[in-house]
Amino acid sequence: MTIAIVGASGAVGQELLRVISQRQFPVSQLRLFGSARSAGTTYRFQDQDIVVEELKHGDAFKGVDIVFASAGASVSHEYAEYMTRFGAVLIDNSSAFRMDEDVPLVVPEVNAKDALNRPRNIIANPNCTTIQMVVALQAIEQVSHIRQVHVSTYQAASGAGAQAMRELEQQYRQALAGEKVEVNKFQHQLAYNVIPHIDVFTDNGYTKEEMKMYNETRKIMHSDIRVSATCVRVPSLRAHSEAVWVETERPISVAEAQEAFKNGTGCVLMDEPVNNIYPMPLFLSGKDEVFIGRVRKDLCNENGLSFWCVSDQIRKGAALNAVQIAEYLVKVKGL
Repeated sequence: MTIAIVGASGAVGQELLRVISQRQFPVSQLRLFGSARSAGTTYRFQDQDIVVEELKHGDAFKGVDIVFASAGASVSHEYAEYMTRFGAVLIDNSSAFRMDEDVPLVVPEVNAKDALNRPRNIIANPNCTTIQMVVALQAIEQVSHIRQVHVSTYQAASGAGAQAMRELEQQYRQALAGEKVEVNKFQHQLAYNVIPHIDVFTDNGYTKEEMKMYNETRKIMHSDIRVSATCVRVPSLRAHSEAVWVETERPISVAEAQEAFKNGTGCVLMDEPVNNIYPMPLFLSGKDEVFIGRVRKDLCNENGLSFWCVSDQIRKGAALNAVQIAEYLVKVKGL
């Protein structure tokens, strides 16, 4: 297959290259696209040097089967027509099309078949925080319908991109050296701090990031589930964490929930608190699955259940999820 990656030089673009190679996705030709600044950069892929082409209007995507786009919503809006014009399937990592009625929003562990109904030949990759949460929620949904969710996220610097990771590292060096700490990618200094503010605030007091979790979860799960989120940036480099509380239609025991997570597609249960075993981002960066621990009954609601989950948001929360969508299309001959 001929595959194209738009935004090849970014954190997600680089992860896409690794995931496609590691999972041996069937690639006969790989083409890389980027901005004028990135054009001419060379990346190694399966013993070949591939040069990044400048993304332009025109017929550059003729003959391409699948396009992975991870260059931001404005780029996707501007170039989607050119990417799909000759029949390519666009798997888009931005927020550009997620809530469009004629664009499926897909997490393969939850709603893979939605990828087959794509009137515009566009499939949207959900927000990273939503992806890891719905993988975990789907396991519980198989036991009892989930009515509502309260979630607090603890999102790593890498969620804001590769430059944000470098800024966090620089801030620690500056702070330790007694120098003025420079702030560019975040609203405030992130080193030695947490920031309860990701994306812009909306009229209801929630940020767009928090509203994504509400709206995207309902669309992916085809559910009336309600989600109330607080999204927080924390000074870790990679992998997001979430503290999740769910209310189900019937009471679920801890043992039932743990068994559901053990059997859940894409889930790994790490839940031995007496042995200090629970998911932590420091040790789970680069992993594919959603790791779940601290499973316990809520003390205020008989139908309530709490758990903690961690997942690498560059990998499962972006690149891997996109490649899994493509793998599903290949498997069911849905291209």
